[in-house]
Amino acid sequence: MEKKLKIAEIARRTGLSASTVSRVLAGKANTSPRAREQVLKAARELGVMDGMAAGRLLLNSLMIFAPPRAFDERSDVFYYRVIQSINKALAPHEVRLRYCPLEENDSDPTLFLSRMNEAETQAAVLLGIDDPHIHDLAADLGKPCVLINCRDERMRLPAISPDHRMIGAFAARYLFEMGHREVLNIMCLRRYTMEQRLAGIRESWAQHNLRFQHDKDLLNINSFSAKATEERVSEWLDAHKGQNLPTAFLVGSDFMAAGAINALRLRGLRVPQDISVMSIDGFNLAAIEDVPLTAVHVPRDELGSEAVQMLQQRLIRPDAPVGSLLLHGRLAVRESVRRVRPGKGHTAVEREGLYDNHSSIPSARLP
Repeated sequence: MEKKLKIAEIARRTGLSASTVSRVLAGKANTSPRAREQVLKAARELGVMDGMAAGRLLLNSLMIFAPPRAFDERSDVFYYRVIQSINKALAPHEVRLRYCPLEENDSDPTLFLSRMNEAETQAAVLLGIDDPHIHDLAADLGKPCVLINCRDERMRLPAISPDHRMIGAFAARYLFEMGHREVLNIMCLRRYTMEQRLAGIRESWAQHNLRFQHDKDLLNINSFSAKATEERVSEWLDAHKGQNLPTAFLVGSDFMAAGAINALRLRGLRVPQDISVMSIDGFNLAAIEDVPLTAVHVPRDELGSEAVQMLQQRLIRPDAPVGSLLLHGRLAVRESVRRVRPGKGHTAVEREGLYDNHSSIPSARLP
């Protein structure tokens, strides 16, 4: 009865029919933009929106702006999977998903404005777009917009991202807790997000009273590819032949870990018996050359689903405070990291017993 009274009251306030009000509140597409705006305004005033956060989305069309590589799984599997997770989150709702490639820096403002000003564009997601001018334009346009894995320096747009700094610190701390003190960090620092991970790693070093030496403890790779990493790590190993090697590699992605492991094996070094390898990624390769890979899973699918919920909240409460949601990673303990026991030799991590059974996670290999 109360629901019917609310619909009747909204209809009275807006001068629209009860059926039109019902269609707007149900997220149906066959309503005009003006009617939708009137109904949502009246619904907010009457408090109808407060209990709708988990209901049908209050939009019918969503635009995703992302770097061109994000739309090709072979070019950027991480962003591609984030987009797929948005698609999955929207599947139960009557929402049309549209896409627009946009460079992450020095983006085309004319293209962005033309797509945002289309009547069909009711809301937008900016995935990995770092251009501050685009962020300013998005905020000024007033349409609901959520950032994924990027940040608005002026703090006007809501954002969701992995907590890169904490994830880096957590991964390094795990290696220290396993007894490692000589660790080489193999990373690609092409974005500030990777710099944040490195900052977290350095924090863990300081917390364990270890001095991080950039030239000694960091190997910077120009991409996330296995091939580039194998070449660079091979050069590093050849240059350090005959010297004391680190007991562990902390690597910035699964494919980079595959390249590092290939470089080690070509030189007769075993994982984890000679050098442990840990990845910060953990989604793409559960095992490399039959070595189950210990990794910190960086949240990926959750980014898309939580961004959709964040958009819903902006639609319900457009004047609510704007903030950033940082998602934690998750540790997957497998067999590529050994425990170092001072004075007692090395003990490999067992598949069973110490942690949850991960045998249900499918293995994958590089082609």
